[in-house]
Amino acid sequence: MPGPGPHMLYAMGSGMALTTLTDGRFSPHHTLFYSINAFFGPDIGSFSDWLSSVLGFPASSLPDAIHHPVFYILILGLPLCLFYSWLSSFLLRKGLLDSVCGVSLNRRQCLLLISAGSFSHFFLDHLFEENGHSSTYTWILSTGWWENRAPINPDAVFVVGFLCACLIGGFVYINRVKSGKSISKQWFQSVKLMVVVATLYSMWCASQIYWASPRRPAVGEEADFGVLVFLPAVEEP
Repeated sequence: MPGPGPHMLYAMGSGMALTTLTDGRFSPHHTLFYSINAFFGPDIGSFSDWLSSVLGFPASSLPDAIHHPVFYILILGLPLCLFYSWLSSFLLRKGLLDSVCGVSLNRRQCLLLISAGSFSHFFLDHLFEENGHSSTYTWILSTGWWENRAPINPDAVFVVGFLCACLIGGFVYINRVKSGKSISKQWFQSVKLMVVVATLYSMWCASQIYWASPRRPAVGEEADFGVLVFLPAVEEP
């Protein structure tokens, strides 16, 4: 299944397309929170489960419940929509992220973006489940790790975390308040940022799969390289 990079790039690309189609009414605030939820949302459960095992805390059934397209919304929807609404207001007030209408997101909008992010996350997860049998899906899955439980390599955590942070940070910088750029120019620069990050992310994955000896898991067990190649090359816009 896809890891952080494909989830975030897919959601951010969709968000920027909506920004262009709506002439900015689907603002950078919408895109940012949609992308964060599509990337990290339901995987909060998996991450907390991994963190608990590393820190030696007892296992809990809550992470499994959170990693669900509906239960994620039911369990974390309310606290997250309150937090995102406050964060949207903070980013706008401090001039860190632009909004065409000059208004921050309300709680209802944040809850809808949380839901959209969750469904987008599981759309990609289910699209690339391990029961795919076509030659394309078989190749995509071959870029993942199936030998045993994939180790979490510190360098992979650093590289993936750094690239995802660059994607978020660069997006916020490009779409900051009073940048003086038109919507089309902001969109174009955001697309260039995505292409650069996606290229570096793919190069990292390819280096671990095809160049490292012995082969190493690029992003845990995730088949990110296959997914990143598949989405722009095969999926229709």
